[in-house]
Amino acid sequence: MNTGGRLIAGSHNRNEFVLINADENGRIRSVQELSGQVCQICGDEIEITVDGELFVACNECAFPVCRPCYEYERREGTQACPQCRTRYKRLKGCPRVEGDEEEDDIDDLEHEFDYGNLEGLTSEQVAELMLAARLNTGRGSQVNGSGYPGSDLDSSPPGAKVPLLTYGEEDADISSDQHALIVPPHVGHANRVHPMPYTDPSIPLQPRPMVPQKDIAVYGYGSVAWKDRMEEWKRRQSDKLQVVKHEGVNDGGSFDGNELDDPDLPMMDEGRQPLSRKLPIPSSKISPYRLVIVLRLAVVALFFHYRILHPVKDAYPLWLTSVICEIWFAVSWILDQFPKWCPIVRETYLDRLSLRYEKEGKPSELASVDVFVSTVDPMKEPPLITANTVLSILAVDYPVEKVACYVSDDGAAMLTFEALSETAEFARKWVPFCKKFNIEPRAPEWYFCQKMDYLKNKVHPSFVRERRAMKRDYEEFKIRINGLVSTAQKVPEDGWTMQDGTPWPGNSVRDHPGMIQVFLGHSGVRDVEGNELPRLVYVSREKRPGFDHHKKAGAMNALVRVAAVLSNAPYLLNVDCDHYINNSKALREAMCFMMDPTSGKKVCYVQFPQRFDGIDRHDRYSNRNVVFFDINMKGLDGIQGPIYVGTGCVFRRRALYGYDAPKTKKPPGKTCNCWPKWCCLFCGSRKNKSKAKKDSNKKSKNREASSKQIHALENIEEGREESKPMKPSETSQAKLEKRFGQSPVFIAAALLEDGGVPRNASPASLLREAIQVISCGYEDKTDWGKEVGWIYGSVTEDILTGFKMHCHGWRSVYCIPKRPAFKGSAPINLSDRLHQVLRWALGSVEIFFSRHCPIWYGYGGGLKWLERFSYINSVVYPWTSIPLLVYCTLPAICLLTGKFIVPEISNYASLVFMALFISIAATSILEMQWGKVGLDDVWRNEQFWVIGGVSAHLFALFQGLLKVLAGVNTNFTVTSKAADDGEFSELYIFKWTSLLIAPSTLLIINVIGVVVGISDAINNGYDSWGPLFGRLFFAIWVIVHLYPFLKGLLGKQDRMPTIIVVWSILLSSILTLLWVRVNPFVSRDGPVLEVCGLNCV
Repeated sequence: MNTGGRLIAGSHNRNEFVLINADENGRIRSVQELSGQVCQICGDEIEITVDGELFVACNECAFPVCRPCYEYERREGTQACPQCRTRYKRLKGCPRVEGDEEEDDIDDLEHEFDYGNLEGLTSEQVAELMLAARLNTGRGSQVNGSGYPGSDLDSSPPGAKVPLLTYGEEDADISSDQHALIVPPHVGHANRVHPMPYTDPSIPLQPRPMVPQKDIAVYGYGSVAWKDRMEEWKRRQSDKLQVVKHEGVNDGGSFDGNELDDPDLPMMDEGRQPLSRKLPIPSSKISPYRLVIVLRLAVVALFFHYRILHPVKDAYPLWLTSVICEIWFAVSWILDQFPKWCPIVRETYLDRLSLRYEKEGKPSELASVDVFVSTVDPMKEPPLITANTVLSILAVDYPVEKVACYVSDDGAAMLTFEALSETAEFARKWVPFCKKFNIEPRAPEWYFCQKMDYLKNKVHPSFVRERRAMKRDYEEFKIRINGLVSTAQKVPEDGWTMQDGTPWPGNSVRDHPGMIQVFLGHSGVRDVEGNELPRLVYVSREKRPGFDHHKKAGAMNALVRVAAVLSNAPYLLNVDCDHYINNSKALREAMCFMMDPTSGKKVCYVQFPQRFDGIDRHDRYSNRNVVFFDINMKGLDGIQGPIYVGTGCVFRRRALYGYDAPKTKKPPGKTCNCWPKWCCLFCGSRKNKSKAKKDSNKKSKNREASSKQIHALENIEEGREESKPMKPSETSQAKLEKRFGQSPVFIAAALLEDGGVPRNASPASLLREAIQVISCGYEDKTDWGKEVGWIYGSVTEDILTGFKMHCHGWRSVYCIPKRPAFKGSAPINLSDRLHQVLRWALGSVEIFFSRHCPIWYGYGGGLKWLERFSYINSVVYPWTSIPLLVYCTLPAICLLTGKFIVPEISNYASLVFMALFISIAATSILEMQWGKVGLDDVWRNEQFWVIGGVSAHLFALFQGLLKVLAGVNTNFTVTSKAADDGEFSELYIFKWTSLLIAPSTLLIINVIGVVVGISDAINNGYDSWGPLFGRLFFAIWVIVHLYPFLKGLLGKQDRMPTIIVVWSILLSSILTLLWVRVNPFVSRDGPVLEVCGLNCV
């Protein structure tokens, strides 16, 4: 697709199609100029017939209607012209409908062009069929009797009208009793980029006679030629591979030549090994861990047995409230703990991947990957950060022709467009520099600022000189980007204009056409050394008022469709604009799982952990989230795979389309499946019946084999796997359009399991389809966002999308390379961190109230129970904020009232409490041991669980309830108050937000409670210190957990912020009045009066 490097903007619904930055001769103003006429029903262009003329549906008034609308009107409509109301006559090549007259001059093939019933066709056949009417304009392609354009699908029996199976050509040299199967030399049935290659009619096909005595059912496999070819193939493979005979290859430990029959065998002996392997946690670590979990569960049961049977009668409301909160905490612990029962880690073998798919002297066989980068507002997401992410993608260690980068600008900002144009120009220098010297990371901002010996392992004499020159070029690049940002601060009154004077199509953020610009990858654009560069495409989907665009999930689905039309790679990688590729071999790491022939077919995505730059050494607010990524995710990987976390994830495109995972065939058992093996003594008759059934199945399979002989012969010759046919129920046109939309090009691409773009598509058709699939109304009445693509219904679309895939039976993989695959930036100050957590919690609340809630959705599918526990925990954790807030308030209430939630502790109760605390500590220590997590990380995670629970999670819960129940959207804004300079200065920025109210109140009342409790003990004497100890411990536990929050409030200033002082005075006044009202120092029976014995007169 060559656009000459120009921006393509348009709207499918409005029939707009414009090339900007073109001369007058090259500018296309509308689709109407492409063909001359446009269908008055659907707006599509009217195709050219095989005679070179426009298609005319009505011979009376010539009302412009395209062929699909004409056929639809005849099949399901009034069968009359919309203008003159004359009944449509059947035209040549169109299916017959009821009421048509018989005409001698029109072909009467029963199923010609009838692609309404596609049962029995493979996915590639359906894909070509969907493109026939749209993309073969003016080609005059041949159509066989099945309605499929092409000739290798003709499976007519020997007794058909044309007796010779010679693709419709009869040969006088062959008698009528000698038939032949002709396979053109250029036709293959392996995994092809184009589903059906174009047949050149100028090349004669020589018929091959067949001996009539031979049965056609065994002609392929039973012939001497087939045996010779098979032996020759085995000999070539044996000589080339130099296969080593390993012990234990077969069940009996021997090796034979029949192993070469498998077309999935690699090209070298090392490549025979798996591309990855599981590394279970050593039993010396995991066995004690599981034992402690079981013991902790028993201790929890004993704890509740004691708590329920020993109520506090003089503080019954406090006791009941505390017990309810503790029961909820126990349920949350079970949901969080048991998915970590089988943790594993994985190891990849990149050398084996290269041996298998990158053979010397041959093109790379690695699968193509489309990389998606999403951005919205360049003022909040700096263009320089996005540029570094794009540069790291373009310089990735992967074949350049296999990589395409799509940048989604959902804000239609000209600043992003211009910054991407500068990035494309700088990439022509940066990419060859990275690959020449093999540097890491390949994001220039982080490469040049890293504090390390950059000369390590560098032996090229020109490295220092070229590095200095490249750093100077990058500084100039940064100046240009910063200049663009400075210019964009003030928007002109008339909006932005492009260099040729054309107004920027995205001047109105909420009302603009779709825009596509191919910066790199088209002809003529290469790097400074003349090498090809990966494709770089700018995409901004159409937006119009009155449409729900579904935020990030809608933008990602638009990228899925555009990429399917332009490149259609079988795998997708999505990253946020601030997450650059830190390991240039990250794509190869993912392909070790995706392209593994034994276990890769059921993998829907490979999730990488998130690692971050620029976080303070102590990680005050647990931004690294190490406990989740290094403990929880490893546990999930041992069940059905990690959850999708929104970035750093490589998807299988087919899984995103909502297909079920391939079924694993179970090996046949030697006994019946319902009883133990010893029952086979009583199952003789059952075995005989099953044997008879197997024989009948075997015969039916032999009958079906005759239709696949030539396919199998070609597959053996090429050493490739034959594409599997899809289910007939999924191949009807109506269902495909209902599922994927009205674009036949996208439907054809979606049906290609191994990806690839059809070669017979014209550039104009691809451009028009690309604009159509990003139109704002394309998803209406389709399954997009429901069953296909990123799932709508929550601001955390990542959880929903991964959950739906697991419900379809797919499994995911967690990959942790030695060098982190991706790195990003995270908000490190308190307010921004809380707002990030607020967004995540709000998404979980939305999922909880949706039909996709894992508590009641997905039963009967492929979701495993422990995996379901994890998803349930991910959507119910915001509800923990209510019992957590109440539980953190209880210490202050107990100290102010002199009551406690636990009665006087006995020896038995002391043992139970001690056992509970020891089991909690032991569980954390063992998790730190097998997860390789530090104590400070666990403690920071525990602290922020309390801080976020009583602030962001609580507000998210109320905001979600208002949104779901009352339809009210509530936003919490952040206002910057102060900032400091220096390293990690953002850590000390104080931004007041309403999220800080609840934890501030908790902190103050607990501090006051501690002061009051100690004062009360001092006033009442020595005997009151014993009961006070439990209350003080309870309150100090809350204060210690809120300590990072207190440091965040104080910041780096010498004085406390004014807002905190105001809140402290207000709450202190309220608590003082409450103190006077309660007055715990005074006895409940009134003041005790005693005679002091002194004469005061």
